[in-house]
Amino acid sequence: MSGETNRTKKRRKTKKRKRSIFRSLLLYFLFFTFVFIVGATVSYRYITNADKLTISEITKKIESGEAVEIEIPFNSSTDDIAKILKEKDIIKYPRIFKFLSFFNGHDGNYRSGRHLISKDLSYDEIMRVLSQNPISINVTIPEGKTFTETVEILAKNNLIDKEDFIKTASEEKFDYKFLEGLPEREFPLEGYLFPDTYFFDPKSTSKMVIRKFLDNFNIKFTPEFYKRAEELDMTVDEVITLASIIERETKIPEEKEIVSSVFHNRLKSNDPSFKKLQSCATIQYILLQRDGKVKENLTYEDTQIEHPYNTYLHEGLPPGPLCSPGLDSIIAALYPNEESDYMFFVARGDGSHEFSRTLQEHEAAKQKYGVSY
Repeated sequence: MSGETNRTKKRRKTKKRKRSIFRSLLLYFLFFTFVFIVGATVSYRYITNADKLTISEITKKIESGEAVEIEIPFNSSTDDIAKILKEKDIIKYPRIFKFLSFFNGHDGNYRSGRHLISKDLSYDEIMRVLSQNPISINVTIPEGKTFTETVEILAKNNLIDKEDFIKTASEEKFDYKFLEGLPEREFPLEGYLFPDTYFFDPKSTSKMVIRKFLDNFNIKFTPEFYKRAEELDMTVDEVITLASIIERETKIPEEKEIVSSVFHNRLKSNDPSFKKLQSCATIQYILLQRDGKVKENLTYEDTQIEHPYNTYLHEGLPPGPLCSPGLDSIIAALYPNEESDYMFFVARGDGSHEFSRTLQEHEAAKQKYGVSY
């Protein structure tokens, strides 16, 4: 009797577990079926109402309601955008937003920049607004970018036509003190498209975009800088050229004044052998303009390329800037470390440099760090 009772109890427990598992599976099934039906219903309503309002009607709807300004960073994914909208309390269901965005082909069509939307908009209307030109395009130009690299960044943000921009920058006259007396060169504004974050009107012309860069440079290059340039017996263009070399030679803020001092010391030296600045950055600029890329390791042959910008072959500063330097590099060009008597430096390979006073010390440093040129 006892054994039979135990078997009966076990069978009952087993049946209970099976019923419990079955109920759990049924609940999961019902839940996912519900989610699917809701998603399908919302998607169906979304599809059937997709063209209910025109963009102009949606804009009026935004203007008549409580408009909210949001910023979509460059290269934002649909997931990133859904998070931004959720944080701004514009949508409640990020997953549904992402599903509908993918299902209806909006992924990859959203425009970076600032947009005006409203909490009253449907998901469809939000997606359509974010796929239109923003009220402004947010563009960041990093320090040390060349003119052509800056043009590429602007073009990728759908802000300019490259050919029109280059033509405008080369042929248009811009009335700024710092541009007076510039020598002729391929890209006259090389060095003057000041690196910063900008908000552009998407309808801006090339001239308007360029003026925004130059206005910023005009603010950053203060009257004190003009005065200091005169004290150094340098033109603004020479200061920016030197600053661009400093910018491309080192990214370490603490080194900039010392790197600047090396070039100032060489330019002021009475020894003809020091008049050639021997800057690797100038060789890399030549390679970038010629081949579209720089080299990780330069060779002796690279330093013998006949080119006006080659400071291994030609004395003094090159004919113009190599890039748009940041403010730190401009300040370093104007205010070098006055206590420094260094005449050389060599890259250690970790981003930093070893500085030397004599050619003998410099040759030892080159051997130490495997520099062959």
